[in-house]
Amino acid sequence: MATTTHPDPGAIGGVPKPPLAILPDPDSLFARRANRFGFLAEHDPRLGPYLAFLADLTALQARLIDELPEPDPITRDRIELARASRMPPIDRDMQATDEVLHETLTVLCHEALSLEMPEPAKLALQAVVSADLADRHWLLENLLSDRIPEDSAAPHLFAAAAVQVHMARLASTLDAEALVPIRTGICPACGGRPVTSQITATQGIENLRYATCACCATRWNEVRVKCLSCASTKGISYRSVETEKATVKAEVCSECDSWVKVLYLVDNHSLDPVADDVASLGLDLMMKDTGFSRAGLNAYLAGY
Repeated sequence: MATTTHPDPGAIGGVPKPPLAILPDPDSLFARRANRFGFLAEHDPRLGPYLAFLADLTALQARLIDELPEPDPITRDRIELARASRMPPIDRDMQATDEVLHETLTVLCHEALSLEMPEPAKLALQAVVSADLADRHWLLENLLSDRIPEDSAAPHLFAAAAVQVHMARLASTLDAEALVPIRTGICPACGGRPVTSQITATQGIENLRYATCACCATRWNEVRVKCLSCASTKGISYRSVETEKATVKAEVCSECDSWVKVLYLVDNHSLDPVADDVASLGLDLMMKDTGFSRAGLNAYLAGY
């Protein structure tokens, strides 16, 4: 089902200047997401086993937050330079060689060996565990560059879990008020692409749109009815596998032939930008037949 909407001046929720960015809280982020994955697994007989595996993997992410060495915070000089140059303060190119990130990947993969998972995931995990430094660097570098080769999606899943933990912890050390807009569809903290965007229900910023970074989980404010790929406000339409009142839709841009999911937290406060992206796989499968390309990035859906 496709519908076309236009900007609504009354949809700003009465907030004259919403915060640009909301930084992640790693201590609660992964715990909440694990609970959401678990709930979705119980209510989806088709995707249930995969969602249950992701619930366990995300619970592991939550447990490791306080067990891993602390990442080195971004220096004040780097933050000031980034602000003056309108750049994200986290340099993702440098993170691929960060010792704490490599330690995070090592610990997470060894701990994940005890989880129940589909056989392809188990084989991929064993491959990552036995990989040498160069191969691990390749996995991390791909994810930090928003690349996931189709023929190696499974090992990238575990590397993505490590990157999510490391980058969320790093982003949480920043000052949200020191961040500046980069450009449409780009995270102001690390320069990453969105996994999804959400129409928020948070008091004070109700009905505003925030995109969530697929890499560091920072949320940043974006104009509604605007393509997160090319920034066009023309040719925007919405599609869903259910009705017009669906809480997860594809925002489609006919200017650049791309789409990204929009989650309506105003209608369902429990929606999670990553978990409900995976659980709405049917929407991805529907959009595959349209000729439009997905602009949002989710390593947990890379194999589909």
